Amino acid sequence: MPAFVVHRHQARQLHFDLRLEMGGVLKSWAVPKGPPPAPGARRLAIAVEDHLLDYGAFEGVIPEGMYGAGTVDIWDRGQYQLLEEKPDRLVFRLEGSKLQGEYILLHTGGDQWLFFQRKAK
Repeated sequence: MPAFVVHRHQARQLHFDLRLEMGGVLKSWAVPKGPPPAPGARRLAIAVEDHLLDYGAFEGVIPEGMYGAGTVDIWDRGQYQLLEEKPDRLVFRLEGSKLQGEYILLHTGGDQWLFFQRKAK
């Protein structure tokens, strides 16, 4: 199964970065308020540039003057299963230490997506 990672990124403003291994890269979304804390809670997720797979293991400090300057820590990681992939919708099951269950990324326009956990059936 492919990998996922959630970075906690203290840059100009604290945010989290959701990264899913897809097509040989880490597809990435900045999540300003952090992952959804419970089923049904929705979070804004902003699509950002893809990252190299090696970046999934990165923790450390990005120096001042560089893009994304600040401290990066791994908040969660694990494997995921892609359940549905459409241009405007991704459905996946996360198997991490903190995030577990089915999640949805729903494209709302431009670089903006909604990130939420699917309620149990």
